[in-house]
Amino acid sequence: MRNTTKLKLILQHYNIDFSMSEDLEITLTLFDKETGDTEDFSGKSYTHLISRAYTYFNKRRKEIHRSNY
Repeated sequence: MRNTTKLKLILQHYNIDFSMSEDLEITLTLFDKETGDTEDFSGKSYTHLISRAYTYFNKRRKEIHRSNY
């Protein structure tokens, strides 16, 4: 799946903030639109961060789905 597709799916449920430190490490912060919870991911590669955020998104979605039953 392409990063743009992953990003579109994530953005339906989260606001995203990107920042970069002086040593070029990128931090991606997810802000849940419903609960206000946050989750941070750090790394050197944008692609890796999007993949990690997408994995987190899917995991949370499954947890919520299971708790509704």
